[in-house]
Amino acid sequence: MNWILLIIAGLFEVLFAACLGKAKEATGIVATYWYIGFFVALSISMVLLVKVSQTLPIGTTYAVWTGIGAVGTVLVGILIFKEPATFWRIFFLFTLISSIIGLKFVSN
Repeated sequence: MNWILLIIAGLFEVLFAACLGKAKEATGIVATYWYIGFFVALSISMVLLVKVSQTLPIGTTYAVWTGIGAVGTVLVGILIFKEPATFWRIFFLFTLISSIIGLKFVSN
């Protein structure tokens, strides 16, 4: 169950990064709504991270959480914000994913 919560926390990290990106593009009240979304997603992500870190090793927990956030944010950047999907970005994205999966398998 804690691994599922950790994945959800990582997805909320992706969401708060995406909200920041959208807020940067918006103006006025729309930007305010994106910033509110950022703070809500950030809060949920942090609460879940704290809960999960009480039972899983903190090093693994933090690495997996940031890894999910990094991978997800790069994918959001490519798919939503039209950032380049170069060979090396994709290559290193897959090495990061492999490392996250490896940490999961060597942890309790």
